[in-house]
Amino acid sequence: MSYVIVAFYHFFDFPNFEAMQAPLLERLHSLGIKGSLLITREGVNSTISGTRDAIDAFLDYLQNDLIGAKITYKESYAEFQPFGKARVRLKKETISLGEPVSMKRFGQYVEPKDWNNLIRGNDVVILDTRNDYEVNLGTFKGAVDPSIPTFKYLPQWVRDNADSLKGKKIATFCTGGIRCEKFTSWMIDNGFDDVYHLKGGILQYFEDVPAEETLWDGECFVFDERIAVDHSLKPSKSAALCLYCDHALTVEDQAHPHYVKGVSCPHCHGDPAYQHDRPSTNPRRGRIKF
Repeated sequence: MSYVIVAFYHFFDFPNFEAMQAPLLERLHSLGIKGSLLITREGVNSTISGTRDAIDAFLDYLQNDLIGAKITYKESYAEFQPFGKARVRLKKETISLGEPVSMKRFGQYVEPKDWNNLIRGNDVVILDTRNDYEVNLGTFKGAVDPSIPTFKYLPQWVRDNADSLKGKKIATFCTGGIRCEKFTSWMIDNGFDDVYHLKGGILQYFEDVPAEETLWDGECFVFDERIAVDHSLKPSKSAALCLYCDHALTVEDQAHPHYVKGVSCPHCHGDPAYQHDRPSTNPRRGRIKF
């Protein structure tokens, strides 16, 4: 059986979101869909997987009965179910930056077909807004990696590096686009006007830009059992996940002497934040739950 993995987000007024948690979970179960659906007062953010018919039925329900508008989504495929269960989570924000954001003005959208021309410019800072463990598997050539553990660290990174950003075009990107919706709004709120973001994110770029024209280097981390996808949106055959610290691991990471499956990896070995004091026969699954 081939599974359809669909990723989407949509900002809309959703005042009764808490009351919809149980009905939405029941609908996912009835369709045999697994994955995560995050719901908030400001909208939804989700990656789910199921059969073609099930995904089509759920998207039809969302667009026609719940939201009342078309949503933009990205599809990929796998020969296995990449999620262990269905979850509907309640959150205060669709994605939290940790600081107030007006969400009134946003960066200029850049279609994937136009992205290469933009980031080739000499006056452009290409900023990867994803977490450090995601960037480890791949990013755009020439992109700046702020080395942040979570999205909430990005505003302070901008303040610390403001001098190198001023007077530049700032081209931001993330996996599916939702981070950049909020982040570019925050950037404009804080005095950065020449801000851009990749419409639909990396996944849309993979879908729209031929592999022979790609400026992407490596694979793209995804939050499910595939761990990563390549430019053809096919599941990675080489990436792994450290089951202690949840860092995504390249082939080189897995060949490193500090990588012991289920125990440690080059990114957490020797880090005082992690106590690797248990025997290798007692591995612990990391924080990420698929």
